[in-house]
Amino acid sequence: MRSGPGLLLLAVVAAPLAAQGGPGAGNSAVATARSVWLQNANYITQSAIDMPEANFAFKATPAVRSFGQLIGHVAGSQYMFCAAALGEPMRAEDDIEKTKTSKADLVAAMKASTTYCEKAYALNDAATRAEITMFGQKQTKLWALIMNAAHDGEHYGNIVTYLRLNGMVPPSSKGQ
Repeated sequence: MRSGPGLLLLAVVAAPLAAQGGPGAGNSAVATARSVWLQNANYITQSAIDMPEANFAFKATPAVRSFGQLIGHVAGSQYMFCAAALGEPMRAEDDIEKTKTSKADLVAAMKASTTYCEKAYALNDAATRAEITMFGQKQTKLWALIMNAAHDGEHYGNIVTYLRLNGMVPPSSKGQ
């Protein structure tokens, strides 16, 4: 019998699957997507809280969104992706970005969209296998949740740049 790193890796992967009843059982896919999403969403919300209101109009270059528009874009996108996963009517992705400008309104919008998404990330793996149409393509509800997490991560990277350009330390770099 062979031992070593391969066996250890198998044990690490198999133990959680066994606890869930085997592959495909439980909610490991949604739980993984939720973990990535929630970390990004929390970093974005904390960034909005930390940024002084005077800097919400800051743009890294004239051709990009302002910091405030970026927060509004993420909040609106969360509603869009999570509504798709929940099978609810999707709001316009840019609705918040175009209508909210104050720090208080944008922080509240980000928090509200995150609360809304909690319902979507509470779906079980079986429910997220259902097919939806998004961006003109057939996908699954899980795809919408993963895309939401990835989209938040993409824009958190932008936000980190905005914070650093304003002499601030991003939430993810502050340590635990």
